[in-house]
Amino acid sequence: MTEPIRLTVEGGLARLTLNRPRRLNAFNAELAHAWADATAEAVGREDVGAIIIDAEGPSFCAGGDVLDMAQTMSAGSDITALAGVINRGIRSLTEAPIPVVAAAQGTTAGGGLGILLCSDYAVIGADSRIGSLYANIGLTPDLSVSAQLSHAVGERRALQLVLQDRLLSAAEAVEWGLAAEAVGADGAEATADAVRARAEEIARFWLAGAHRAYGQAKRLIRTRPARSFVEQLDEEARTIGASFDGDEAKKRVQAFAAASAKRGA
Repeated sequence: MTEPIRLTVEGGLARLTLNRPRRLNAFNAELAHAWADATAEAVGREDVGAIIIDAEGPSFCAGGDVLDMAQTMSAGSDITALAGVINRGIRSLTEAPIPVVAAAQGTTAGGGLGILLCSDYAVIGADSRIGSLYANIGLTPDLSVSAQLSHAVGERRALQLVLQDRLLSAAEAVEWGLAAEAVGADGAEATADAVRARAEEIARFWLAGAHRAYGQAKRLIRTRPARSFVEQLDEEARTIGASFDGDEAKKRVQAFAAASAKRGA
């Protein structure tokens, strides 16, 4: 039986691969529970310093599997329960002190937008299209879309996206701030390969550097809404002090001081 999501870990890099390509990696109950379990495992491992979210097939994620909803769910409470399972994975990724990059080729829509937004850096294809489209089937945003979209693009643009039947082009998604960059080559398959390669390059950059510091910087920004301004200042002060005591900073601070002293000699 094909796994709905694959988790691999190599050299400090965890890769979460959505694996329902025939359904455009849309979430059903099986994928939802596998997603929650795989993300919890990835962020809970001591040997993981960076995470990639990618997907098999021509599209990143079409959100919820509407056909599966119609066939297997009899009440709104079923949808609510399923969203709660997926949300566990979203919280795992957004709250963990581990930087996350998304490799999102093709179309990202509905709840897939929430999966994209739980990454800290998104690479998309030059031919990608990104949108909300919930209202097309009479539903409302879930999977963190209403929680994160306005933080990413601003309230007015968030409203434009959820109140229109619109898919942003790759250039628009980058200009709006939904994605950091768009890459591509000739053809969908080559573009998907280029997206994955660029995302891995970014993750490897984190791992080659002070990945714990990158992770804590991500955590400070991601968890900021839970704290007041004064509390955030205190948390920044606590975190930089803890970082200074760690081996990662000790080696780098000492090297910086030695190089500065040499230049001044």
